[in-house]
Amino acid sequence: MKRIFLFLATNLAIVLVLSVTMRLFGVEPYLNQQGLNLGSLLVFAAIMGFGGSLISLAISKWTAKMSVGAQVITDPATPTEKWLVETVARQAQAAGIRMPEVAIYDAPDVNAFATGMSKNSSLIAVSTGLLANMTREEAEAVLGHEVSHAANGDMVTLALIQGVVNTFVMFFSRVIGYVVDKVVFKTEKGQGPAFFVTMIIAELVLGIAASMIVMWFSRQREFRADSGGAGLAGRRAMIAALRRLQSLHEPSALPDKMAAFGINGGKKGGLAALFTTHPPLEDRIAALEQSRQQ
Repeated sequence: MKRIFLFLATNLAIVLVLSVTMRLFGVEPYLNQQGLNLGSLLVFAAIMGFGGSLISLAISKWTAKMSVGAQVITDPATPTEKWLVETVARQAQAAGIRMPEVAIYDAPDVNAFATGMSKNSSLIAVSTGLLANMTREEAEAVLGHEVSHAANGDMVTLALIQGVVNTFVMFFSRVIGYVVDKVVFKTEKGQGPAFFVTMIIAELVLGIAASMIVMWFSRQREFRADSGGAGLAGRRAMIAALRRLQSLHEPSALPDKMAAFGINGGKKGGLAALFTTHPPLEDRIAALEQSRQQ
């Protein structure tokens, strides 16, 4: 029930905001009697594409807390909570960002994630499974990895990239639908069924191709966060943390929208590897070991 409410509330907010925004911009219908208005279509696609992405980013901390039931530590009540807050505070200061919110969520998988509207308004959350299965040194490296995500502005960059690809997918799918409807099916007045059918098919195909671009960027930022974690907690500790994850062979239990922000993205092979948010752990370990030798 919580996830259904979250989904409905999020989509309602996006629809309302985009509707008001398009009215303020005075965007005319991109399909009219003269044909396809490319200028209006581009503005429409950009507002819809960036709107959904940026609104999701703006509410990302709230969404994350609701999705996994993360409890923010406001007044550390245990030695573990005190250690978590102090470690993140030390690393945030070293990374040059404001103190993130620190939270714990109840889950058996060994994972952690970072999210937030900006690097100075971020959330770092760790699972109870991570605290139970990792040493303090390994957990500190994971925290360094997540603080590096925040310091690198990865959440903002990922949202912007998603906005760009969303815009192009919406723009070109409608152009393709219009061309097929007018040229192939020769619809003379208005839009025929071919426009809408072709648009939906093109949007699906282009969306799949676009997601590969977003996932590629997500994998690259994992290498940068690993390097940042090594700088904050030590390369040996970062490698040990990744090897611990490798030995557990546990898939991520994070919701799909949060998987890209976790440290453990699971493992997929073949064509599915093009759609993963994280590189294989062995590749991440090899990258750290190679940088140590340089």
